[in-house]
Amino acid sequence: QVQLVESGGGLVQPGGSLRLSCTTSREILNYYAIGWFRQAPGKEREGVSCFNVNDGEIYYQDSVAGRFTISGDNAKNMVYLHMNELKHDDTGVYYCAALLPCNGETMTRLAYGMDKWGKGTLVTVSS
Repeated sequence: QVQLVESGGGLVQPGGSLRLSCTTSREILNYYAIGWFRQAPGKEREGVSCFNVNDGEIYYQDSVAGRFTISGDNAKNMVYLHMNELKHDDTGVYYCAALLPCNGETMTRLAYGMDKWGKGTLVTVSS
């Protein structure tokens, strides 16, 4: 059973930073990229960013490019989403998922088509 666990969410003021963590397994990281998704209240889930630690593929949604950075730690079996210059629109529940390949098309397909998600981690950007 594929397991990915999200953590690191919280309440942050606009302009602030957070680091989200996705804990997974060596088997997953060896074969898949990890994507971060989010769902804002009353909105559809959307793809945010993905990263393949094996070949370096990286994707960022336009609205987060330049503010968010995705990275991986093979030794800890974790993928991080470093979020800077946070805005109110970044508020939502953030989820991670395994996928291939890492690109915008795959992220969109999973955001709308995948029906099993973890618990996610809540990010609230508010003053």
